[in-house]
Amino acid sequence: MKTSRPFTQTTGDIWLNGEFISVSAAKIPLLSHGLHYASAVFEGEQAYNGKIFKSDQHTRRLMRSCNLLGFELPYDFDSFEKAKRDTLQRSGLQNAYFRAVVWKGSGALGVGSGDNKVNTAIALWPMDPYFDASSDGVRLEISNWCRPPPQCAPVKAKAAGLYTICTLSKDQSMSNGYDDALMLDIEGRVAECTGAHIFFVANGELFTPKPDWMIDGITRATVMEIAASLSIKVTEKYILPAEISNYSESFICGSAVEIVPVKEIAGIGFKPDQITRKIISAYYDLTRNH
Repeated sequence: MKTSRPFTQTTGDIWLNGEFISVSAAKIPLLSHGLHYASAVFEGEQAYNGKIFKSDQHTRRLMRSCNLLGFELPYDFDSFEKAKRDTLQRSGLQNAYFRAVVWKGSGALGVGSGDNKVNTAIALWPMDPYFDASSDGVRLEISNWCRPPPQCAPVKAKAAGLYTICTLSKDQSMSNGYDDALMLDIEGRVAECTGAHIFFVANGELFTPKPDWMIDGITRATVMEIAASLSIKVTEKYILPAEISNYSESFICGSAVEIVPVKEIAGIGFKPDQITRKIISAYYDLTRNH
């Protein structure tokens, strides 16, 4: 189900700490704090037809993520926005996946990050659909790993360390023949997938988990905006696994994933119908014609 193209930049230049360098020349010290202690945040976003979709929202969220981890993006908003645009123009690409990452570098190597330099990089590359667009949907397994509560982790930050359980969940689900994992929170309620939010459909309305313990998804918000424009009611609520069978349709969404139908969650089947198709079509028009 996954794309065959590598999910990484292999050629061209990247923007690193204010300068463009060849991706092959990009190096970071082995003893970088972000590598050892996950003092790193990132954003994933896409450019369509030469324009980065909701770039300003991604940059502001990146800045908030930095602050939640106790440091600041070393560039002001306008400078960083320009760096992203310049990176895209330099690449010659019209459609690309962006990865901006900010991390604490070398210096003191202990749990405390001290005065270690904050580093910033922007990479991009052409990317095929995350999941096979010709399929009738993805199959999800319910993970044994749970999303942490805000008392235990900076859940509103797009922080590298929070994705450890996502990697474990996805790898396990794929080894079991699924495409991805659906994660619950520690109260046993439906939360999100490993890199995407989830929506359900019942009686012509959309339902999605409350984002109390999750990052504020930009694509999730976009889906809700689209639904409002189509006069489709959206309800944010706590959803228990036992309630999943009450829904007729489901889809997941994210900047890399975009919007993909769900055909199964742990043996419960779904079939994409009018609501899912409308949302996917509207999202395609919005991103490709913005």
